[in-house]
Amino acid sequence: MGLREYIIRRVLLAIPTLLGVILLIFAVSQLFTPEQRASLYITNEKQLQQVENIIRIYHLNESVLVQLSDWMTKLFQGNLGFSHTSRMPVLETLFKKLPATIEVVIWCIPIIILLGIYLGIQSAVHKDGPIDHMTRTLAIIGTSLPSFWIGIMLIAIFFSALGWFPPERMSSSTRNFIDFSGQWRWYTGLISIDGLLNGQLWVTLDLLRHVVLPTISLTTINIALIIRVMRSSMLEALGKGYIVAARAKGLSNQEVINKHARRNALIPVVTVSGLLTAGLLTGVTITETVFNIDGVGRWAALAAGGGGSVPDIPGVLGFALFAGIVYVVANLIVDILYAYIDPRIRLG
Repeated sequence: MGLREYIIRRVLLAIPTLLGVILLIFAVSQLFTPEQRASLYITNEKQLQQVENIIRIYHLNESVLVQLSDWMTKLFQGNLGFSHTSRMPVLETLFKKLPATIEVVIWCIPIIILLGIYLGIQSAVHKDGPIDHMTRTLAIIGTSLPSFWIGIMLIAIFFSALGWFPPERMSSSTRNFIDFSGQWRWYTGLISIDGLLNGQLWVTLDLLRHVVLPTISLTTINIALIIRVMRSSMLEALGKGYIVAARAKGLSNQEVINKHARRNALIPVVTVSGLLTAGLLTGVTITETVFNIDGVGRWAALAAGGGGSVPDIPGVLGFALFAGIVYVVANLIVDILYAYIDPRIRLG
């Protein structure tokens, strides 16, 4: 099977998985009472007095099949309900808050994956040496320390004491320029990119200065997993028969590591990296809270805690659906990368 056919097959297989996620979220919504599910359609305080009418209009007391049909119709129309936490539709809330999360993730993910792979390889190649001990210590620190403590320490040292890197997403001058100058135009929703597209390099630099501390915090916490997985996978690969045969043929140590061992050791790391990226994209609640970043994770946490005078069930269900889609797409990309790294997979 060629790579193209393999990709098409994996995409087609992802469709029923995505449908299963949608059905599961709908099934969970059925655990709520009709009165609670009516919050999907309440957009203002006055409608709180019209719950019975909303239940009747939206068939919330009808059979499950009728409710599923109505819910799927609204879902494919982009209507995920109204979030009482953000005071706007759920889909609009996701589009508004996701860029803040992405702007941190796009900087920390390459560092986490590439540096983690490099350190994991070096740790395996120099097993029980100084590099191995150093990387294992780093992994233990990253695994053990609470993320909120790391964030607070970074703010205390680099902002309060040294004044180098401020927390939050942007400075007040950048926010005022974007909101009130009339010279700003949104293209992607990402300030770092839109600053360049608007010809305002200082806006991009200001954004980058503000994401340094969140990036360090997330990298410290998450790189440990990549290092540990890459190290164990590399050690296993270095013990395989084909590595011994390659060395017997007179190949240099670098050729053995780079051309043979590393490629085969990457499979488990690709899996972990895909799930890690999906997890970060669906929100890093604690980091966003500590650094006052108005991202999707912080919104989801507030929605789960209750949004105003009515439970924010639409926000919770909408976030669950968003997270499910992200993980399905992440697994699809991981499957494709498998086939690229090891062509034998698509032949199986």
